[in-house]
Amino acid sequence: MKAFVKRSAAPDDIALEEVKIPSINDDELLVRVKAVGVGIHDSYFLPQEISYPYPIGIEAAGVVDEIGSQVTRFQKGDRIAFVSMMQPKGGTWAEYAAVQQDSLILPIPESMEFAEAAAVPVAGNTVMRALTALHLNEGDSVFIAGASGAIGTFAIQFAKARGWKVAGSASPKNHDYMKSLGADKTVDYRDPNWADEIREWMPGGVDAAIAIQPGTGTESMHVVKDSGTVITISGDRIEPERGITAAFVPHKADVRDEIEALIQQIADGTYQLVIEQTYPFEQGLEALQKTQTRHARGKLVLTLD
Repeated sequence: MKAFVKRSAAPDDIALEEVKIPSINDDELLVRVKAVGVGIHDSYFLPQEISYPYPIGIEAAGVVDEIGSQVTRFQKGDRIAFVSMMQPKGGTWAEYAAVQQDSLILPIPESMEFAEAAAVPVAGNTVMRALTALHLNEGDSVFIAGASGAIGTFAIQFAKARGWKVAGSASPKNHDYMKSLGADKTVDYRDPNWADEIREWMPGGVDAAIAIQPGTGTESMHVVKDSGTVITISGDRIEPERGITAAFVPHKADVRDEIEALIQQIADGTYQLVIEQTYPFEQGLEALQKTQTRHARGKLVLTLD
């Protein structure tokens, strides 16, 4: 099969190569991949024990081609979207992927295309888990740092659905886009006075902040009220102050039911899924470079025949 593989420990040693289709264990599914969600982490979310060449990637959508003897929830021919990461057999940037049955696996609604489904699992899962840590009420306020990408696109919509007031930062070209999703206030992260604009909008500070882009955690603290909350999606380590709770995304939070509902709600039109561009699978490196600029609007997706 064709796969984008990491060929060595060198950071950027990734190429499209022919490798063997992975065999599956009794508790695994073999999925014929139809579309791949492109993410910033795809080239370096790798298992500690790795054999080269190693297919990269953590999210995709496709059709179940084979199931192990212990698999009961799925059968051959099922259309699924899934997250599979840190697996010794490789990731999702391939024509076939081996997926453990206890991974995040989502049935795809009949009305949804594979390219759409591949864009949901990672961003949706991340935002749902982050929101569980905020403990906000209707009418409360949240600031989203880096709100125009795939995660921010969902975060704005989910926050508005909960009745929260939403502010977000991004470059000016994305401000109208964020407002179309429901943002009440937008600021330019390159403007040295953006924090003052947020405090003018919400005197005393916002109730919480979600820091998506790296380096935004500490800056977000400056616009959060005393005893508020900052959740860092990027993994920024920040020093709490003024009684503010600073935390990472709670990765053990169980939001599987919410994600299954989300993919149906997207298919029904309740939430907007934004895919900036789809690329033929062979152009995967171009898509990876684009997402690594952190300037993509919504999601990038690779499509396979």
